[in-house]
Amino acid sequence: MFDRPQTGERAVLVHLETRGDGEDLLELKELARSAGAETVGVVTGKRQIPDARYFIGSGKLEELALTVAATGAELVLFNHMLSPSQERNLEKALNVRVVDRTGLILDIFAQRAQSFEGKLQVELAQLRHLSTRLVRGWTHLERQKGGIGLRGPGETQLETDKRLLGHRIKVIQKRLEKVAQQRNQGRNARRRAEVPVIALVGYTNAGKSTLFNCLTRAEVYAADQLFATLDPTLRRHQLDNRQVIILADTVGFIRHLPHELVAAFRSTLSEASDADLLLHVIDVNDERMEDTIAEVDEVLDQIGASDVPQIKLFNKIDLKEEPEPRFERDESGAVDRIWLSAREGLGLELLDQALAERFSGAPLRMELRLRADQGALRARLYTVARVLRDEPGEDGWTLEVEISRRDAALLPVESQRQSQPDESEAVRAMLAD
Repeated sequence: MFDRPQTGERAVLVHLETRGDGEDLLELKELARSAGAETVGVVTGKRQIPDARYFIGSGKLEELALTVAATGAELVLFNHMLSPSQERNLEKALNVRVVDRTGLILDIFAQRAQSFEGKLQVELAQLRHLSTRLVRGWTHLERQKGGIGLRGPGETQLETDKRLLGHRIKVIQKRLEKVAQQRNQGRNARRRAEVPVIALVGYTNAGKSTLFNCLTRAEVYAADQLFATLDPTLRRHQLDNRQVIILADTVGFIRHLPHELVAAFRSTLSEASDADLLLHVIDVNDERMEDTIAEVDEVLDQIGASDVPQIKLFNKIDLKEEPEPRFERDESGAVDRIWLSAREGLGLELLDQALAERFSGAPLRMELRLRADQGALRARLYTVARVLRDEPGEDGWTLEVEISRRDAALLPVESQRQSQPDESEAVRAMLAD
């Protein structure tokens, strides 16, 4: 009989290069730190094909055992996905707990989940992962129940655990379906109100939550660690042209994001697939920037968000020697790339400008003459427009404002408004309707 060893916080990291992914080791160290583990040793190696029994070869297994003994490690973290039998064989040989990359990420998610929905999603992902670990993972689970009144064919402990796991998974899925219905009701209400939804997406630790806090004055937890925030957050944000939008902060992506997580968090990630625009936040100082962009695009494709328009935000320019906020436009003239710093507030006005152009077009600059009895309309203009000049007169006010075409079309004709000299006759006609 084999019982799994108790886990601890002192960990030895194992990274085996099978495809030349040498920089993955840095990410494993960050994952271990985010999980709260204390790294006391690192074992690396190269191998063309993983060993079927231990994933690593026998020689590397001996080196790993010596490292565990010398450092007093209580845990071994693999930067790879292990089969249930490989996990069991390694634990028997090392007599310490062994956790693969998927298990490590699930542990981090379990620590970060705060909302009811987030906890359900993490539990669902853990149960789906655990269901694969029952097979050949614990030998005592295969024994038949015995004792007076329980002898006979009966049900093995393994079968009992599988049945209980399956039942719990169904219960969680039903609860998540109810939460998803509530999310859909919120989305439908926003669509009816014609409020654009912009989702922040990107590689984990790229600065999404910091940017979200800067734009919305929210207090979402942000830290220099992987998966600092997990639960999605939605907040209203008013642009400089008075346009109101909804910003959604989503969970960060990572290389080889476990399929269990993608499936469990599908309802949360649907904030991205149902959004009107994606703000793809990128760490401009990341040496593997192109790879991380590709990883994010791959996950977006998995959740059906690959066709949603994107603006790429190259964040953390304050770490450059000469930070220079700027933007670039695509062939159609729309802004599609912005360089900024969320932490220092550099370039945020460029982002507001790009969003204002995207959702309400270039604002109209108009001169409005209001009668003395149109004080309510004057107050309304301060809400929906940017007032550049407000001069009182004998019979009312003369105002110069910047206003979106949609709001301008709702103004009464008798306000005697005048559009910019370069406005076309078609626009004038639209405003007069």
